[in-house]
Amino acid sequence: MTTSIKLIGIGDSGVNSLSTEKKQFIEDSDVLVAGERVLAFFDTYNGKKIVIKGGLKNVVADILASQGNIVILASGDPLFYGIGNYLASKMTLEVYPHLSSVQLAFARHQLSWQDAKVVSLHGRSIKGLAQKINGEKKVALLTDDINTPNAIADYLLDFGFHEYRAFVAENLEGADERCRHFSLEDMRTAEFSPLNVVILHATEAPKVWPLGIEDEEFSQRKPDKGLITKKEIRVLSIQQLNVKEDSIVWDIGTCTGSMGIEAGRIAKNGAVYAIEKNEPDLANCLENQRKFRVDMTAIHGKAPERLDEFPNPDAVFLGGTGGNMKDLLATIAGRLNEGGRIVLNAATIENLAKAVETFKELGLTVSIIQAQISRSKPILNMTRFVPLNPIYIITAVREEI
Repeated sequence: MTTSIKLIGIGDSGVNSLSTEKKQFIEDSDVLVAGERVLAFFDTYNGKKIVIKGGLKNVVADILASQGNIVILASGDPLFYGIGNYLASKMTLEVYPHLSSVQLAFARHQLSWQDAKVVSLHGRSIKGLAQKINGEKKVALLTDDINTPNAIADYLLDFGFHEYRAFVAENLEGADERCRHFSLEDMRTAEFSPLNVVILHATEAPKVWPLGIEDEEFSQRKPDKGLITKKEIRVLSIQQLNVKEDSIVWDIGTCTGSMGIEAGRIAKNGAVYAIEKNEPDLANCLENQRKFRVDMTAIHGKAPERLDEFPNPDAVFLGGTGGNMKDLLATIAGRLNEGGRIVLNAATIENLAKAVETFKELGLTVSIIQAQISRSKPILNMTRFVPLNPIYIITAVREEI
């Protein structure tokens, strides 16, 4: 019968990183659970050993089937991007954390970290990192063999993060621990141990764009500028989309990417997927992504083609339908998550009527905003107003069941 299960954090120095109490827990245990590298520190252990390798489901089954006192060892703080949360959902644990690698890295840097943004790239895609960290003064990045310090430097420089200097802490608490400062350019080519943490520290304040970026700031098709969702309409449409921090957003006919970029700056822990049929416009979209530091997926194509490459959305924006409204809206509505929204901007009453009719046929709840906006313009020593084209902002919602 299992009498206790203890989850203990351990450092890279192995047994030497453990307190007397934790060593006694291990000595008194009947089962020791850890990865191969950590188990190698305990080659004289006489009890049963369970190796953490591959998926955790089988490891949990082995633990629950074991008898006696069980100790599970995990690197650093097991509840900080570790296995602790998963294990705690499957069994009753006593948790004894060690210092996390991030805490140790900031200590080596002699830099406070209560205001730091921490992002794990370990086993995760680097996609979307730009909007997660833009404007942050301090960032800690957990790396892996794909998202190395070199790859991170390449990525950050591609998005113009020149305000950061880097500090890389390798093999923390190990015999070959090494900590070094780098410019991002130097970090691109340096060699690193696989076990490392990257700290980014801003040496100057970057430009952080507000909601409602000025139209002129976007790279647009030349000479016929103006193929952009205007700032005021963009803000109203974003509000109607109800974009949240973890939303999956589609931008259909993205053109300059203005809507996708504004949405991506809100959905920092979500993702934006955009499609554009005109290659020159798509090139402008990619340029704007780098300028405004929003890393979204933008592909060449005409919707509804290629939409099957995107995950199901929470919010979909259409600046137009390309003359294929019914089929396109039916495809999107069929993929829309529960509680999700479609926002379509129409400039004509014919498209307004057709969109509303189609949305209702698809079982969506519809609301409309008619936006008639004028901007002030100086004339001599006076001011007049120049109207923008009236726009119908049509919102269709898939109600939650």
